[in-house]
Amino acid sequence: MKKYLLFFSFLLFAVYSCSDDDGVNADVASVSFTVPSLNLTNEVTDIEISFSKATDTAGTITIGVVETEAKYGVDYTTTPEGSSTTLEIPFEAGVSKVVFNFNKLVQAVDGQVKNVKFTINSISTDYTITGNTSLVANFNDTPLTGNSLEPEVGGPSQANQVYIDLSSGAMTTVPRISWDLGFYSGNEFRVVLNNSVKMSAKSLENTDLSIVATEDNTMLIGQGAGNLDQIDDPAGLITGTAIAEVSANDAENFVYLINLGSNPGSNPPALGSPAADTGGHRGWKKIRVLREGNGYKLQYADLTATTFNEVTIDKDAAYNFSFFSFTANATVNVEPQKEKWDLNFTTFTNTVNMGGGQLIPYFYPDFVVNNSKGGALVYSVSTDDFTYDSFTLANVDQSKFTNDQRAIGSTWRATSAPGPDGNPMSQFVLKTDIFYVIKDPAGNLYKVKMTGGALPNLERGHPTFVYDKL
Repeated sequence: MKKYLLFFSFLLFAVYSCSDDDGVNADVASVSFTVPSLNLTNEVTDIEISFSKATDTAGTITIGVVETEAKYGVDYTTTPEGSSTTLEIPFEAGVSKVVFNFNKLVQAVDGQVKNVKFTINSISTDYTITGNTSLVANFNDTPLTGNSLEPEVGGPSQANQVYIDLSSGAMTTVPRISWDLGFYSGNEFRVVLNNSVKMSAKSLENTDLSIVATEDNTMLIGQGAGNLDQIDDPAGLITGTAIAEVSANDAENFVYLINLGSNPGSNPPALGSPAADTGGHRGWKKIRVLREGNGYKLQYADLTATTFNEVTIDKDAAYNFSFFSFTANATVNVEPQKEKWDLNFTTFTNTVNMGGGQLIPYFYPDFVVNNSKGGALVYSVSTDDFTYDSFTLANVDQSKFTNDQRAIGSTWRATSAPGPDGNPMSQFVLKTDIFYVIKDPAGNLYKVKMTGGALPNLERGHPTFVYDKL
């Protein structure tokens, strides 16, 4: 458990609001499973339930159990002890999560669908059950040979990021505004911004966090606005972060002004249009990051504050990043373990050429990122060369894999088509002349074809895709 002390196609138009309301009700306490599904790769597997705020009092969570080709006491047990229908999980005061154990007694027969679904039915304290209200524990860990998935990004506002593990079909859904900074767990000491909400960072060229700072609207990301050196490298190069590498010499670590970007929209847009960044502006922070052993020390404050909060963030080699939320004042769970996801359906701060070779930051809904840092590599295939159905393992060209995390990106769709009057109108357009080859961190090879991104009525934010293991 990481410790702490006190302490976002093209958009046709980019909309900003000067509201100080960040769209998050920080007073609502909630409880959910950390992930919606998992594969039982070990005899004993921890299943984690997270609280959005530390518990004030001790209590109990009541969980419903639904078995598929599994029987309690024969195929599995739990700790604490439960039954084939229910499970009671106690928790103490002052905790941000509780864990129970799934004890697998037998393996699934190859090809057999065997799982247990756990659902949070009630909690004895005043917490809202939301997010991942259920979790499916799958006995069979064999990579799927074909599947169709519908990542729940949240409709036109695309309020969620959805991480996909192709080997298991597991999807991990996370609200885009649930995190702000990611602290790299690799050899480098680097901090990334939440580019799904149009964040940016600017060095203030001083080391004194007590100095009052002011908002800088030139940092806002919009159509024709924003600075490339204030966003992270869109290709995903870890050495291309907007925040300089954290130095072992504290005197070299400057204070940064942080633009927290935009909230997802809350009002339904015109059909065919997105609303991924039409909510209010999320505000500003000033931060300074230092090294703390083999981890990080984050210092942060509101712009006018003369004192600051501080949190220590450890590196965790099982993950690409450790994530921090200014709303929660704590580290939060976002990405699955680095070897347990391949694709992320998200919104994204990319670049666009506005003419004359000038690249500027630009915000994209309907975007797909591959887990390049974890070893998931991608390349695209034109249907002029192969059809999706005819493409086999023998057709894979290893030399075409790229580390660019935007290898899929927005290449699978367009966002304008002739309307009823013949004039262009905003709407999702699926590209059918392209599919993708993906190598996951374990070396499995898949072909992936996008099959949709909108409902029949043109409502955006409903991606679907099919894939097959090669």
